[in-house]
Amino acid sequence: MTPPRLRRTVRTTMVAASLVVAGAALAACAPVKEERGYIFDPNDLTKIEAGITSKEQVRTIMGSPSTTSAVDGEAWYYISSKFETVAFYPPQEVDRAVAAVYFEKTDVVQEVAYYGLEDGQIVNFVDRTTPTRGKELTVLGQLFGNLGRYNAPGAGIPDVGTGDPSRR
Repeated sequence: MTPPRLRRTVRTTMVAASLVVAGAALAACAPVKEERGYIFDPNDLTKIEAGITSKEQVRTIMGSPSTTSAVDGEAWYYISSKFETVAFYPPQEVDRAVAAVYFEKTDVVQEVAYYGLEDGQIVNFVDRTTPTRGKELTVLGQLFGNLGRYNAPGAGIPDVGTGDPSRR
């Protein structure tokens, strides 16, 4: 028979070990947060005034843009995204901020706009998948799809060991 003091010590150790394991499991499920792109300072956007601020002043205040418009560079975009990765799942974008600075032909700010994740639309410019014709089979469809299909005699498959050259 074990003494009561030893039983209490074992029980306390087991409870402590269980709490440590549970804490580690919960910590492993915590999402990894990551910021990508231009990190905004809201005060910088207030320094840009339409009709007054020039392109060079915007570059001094905000820095180089993430991208510019494809036509004549009449708009600069500062893009920031926040992603969360949980366990082994692919990263999910949880927040996006885009500051768009539109310029007049005289290189003076015409307008400053701010867009969030809800304003965006996902467009795949490069899709790494090739579309195929036909149907997709499930695992069971693949396993049982060939049931009943067999090579009947004379179906064009040569028989092994026959001397008939026409059947080869």
